Amino acid sequence: MDRAQKAETVEALKGVFAAAGVVVVGRYSGLTVADMTVLRTRLRKEGGALKVVKNRLVKLAIDGTAKADAAPLFTGPTAIAYSTDPIAAAKVAVAYAKEKEQFAILGGLFGDQVLNKDGVTALATLPSLDELRGKLLGLIQAPATKIAGVLAAPGGQLARVLNAYATKDAA
Repeated sequence: MDRAQKAETVEALKGVFAAAGVVVVGRYSGLTVADMTVLRTRLRKEGGALKVVKNRLVKLAIDGTAKADAAPLFTGPTAIAYSTDPIAAAKVAVAYAKEKEQFAILGGLFGDQVLNKDGVTALATLPSLDELRGKLLGLIQAPATKIAGVLAAPGGQLARVLNAYATKDAA
């Protein structure tokens, strides 16, 4: 890799770190190409990506930023899983690490905050952005449904009383 390619890679990594909601750092030694492909596919389905990185280039990309505290995470064969959704990459990476012991989570970045392995695992247990939106929508719709039920109840009761009088008179 010549100097121009390295500069281009550093700029691309800066873009990844700036745009990602979460970056999970993992060690992939012992995984086959097929295993890595499975992980990449799962991340892609969730809107994320996996990138095998050169540690020195990552350290150059984060040097001088608020993410510089994450530099100790980048030792040995390292890959980063990232997504714009702050939960998706963490969920997929933690699930895959449970499946394949060769993939070890070292830590991660959540915004400018450096997470250890336990922090990434805790992040993975949170509901995703889509699940949160669904719950919020359900909470917003629930009062309207209850109000409609309360307003409709007196009319229904009145109709039942009138029906009872009508059937009583007919009998």
